[in-house]
Amino acid sequence: MKIITSILIVFVIISILFPAPIKAAADTGNTGNSTGDTGNVGVTCDARQLQPCLPAITGGGAPSGPCCGKLKEQQTCLCGFAKNPAFAQYISSPNSRKVLAACGVAYPTC
Repeated sequence: MKIITSILIVFVIISILFPAPIKAAADTGNTGNSTGDTGNVGVTCDARQLQPCLPAITGGGAPSGPCCGKLKEQQTCLCGFAKNPAFAQYISSPNSRKVLAACGVAYPTC
């Protein structure tokens, strides 16, 4: 229980340290800030929006409806989150893969 609490505290602190959301842009081939996805142009990438998923990711339980909704909304951002050292451990965890699969969201291939 102490580990889960510690992970949640670290996630909240990291979320506070990185508050500025970014926009996911379509891959036009001429910008270096592209996500590589052309589907959800204009999605605001904000890891704090995935907080409903923390219990499922850290505890291994089933994801909630709001969690799945946010994962689908933030799907184009997952690759960027996976590349960020602050969030990579959450995206690459075995529980995260289970949550993504349960929600019908493809694991990001970056």
